[in-house]
Amino acid sequence: MQMPDQEDRFPVTEEVLTVDKRTVPSGRVRVETRTETVTALAEAALETHDVEVERVPVGREIDTIPEVRTEGDVTIVPVVEERLVVERRLVLREEVHIRRRRSVETVSAPVELRRQQVVISREKITHKE
Repeated sequence: MQMPDQEDRFPVTEEVLTVDKRTVPSGRVRVETRTETVTALAEAALETHDVEVERVPVGREIDTIPEVRTEGDVTIVPVVEERLVVERRLVLREEVHIRRRRSVETVSAPVELRRQQVVISREKITHKE
């Protein structure tokens, strides 16, 4: 039994809207590249520098290392080497001075002396005839 204030409800189907997108070709675009060859004359100035290297032996002892220097169109680069020098040197450390002084002193003291003498005698021999 139904009560007078009650409503009857029935399930109803509901529609739902869904929107989707899709790609539809409407035309085409074509991209092409073309390469052309053109001949051109290229010019450039080429500069050449020749270098002449000369080794000049010196062999001189120096006190300080010389700087790189330029004389005219020549750049001079000094080449230095250190050498260990071991040498013997005579060093006069001191002198000893010796002086001779002559002095004369007369001294008398008793001394026994031995003396030998040689006596030579000659005899004459006479001959009897």
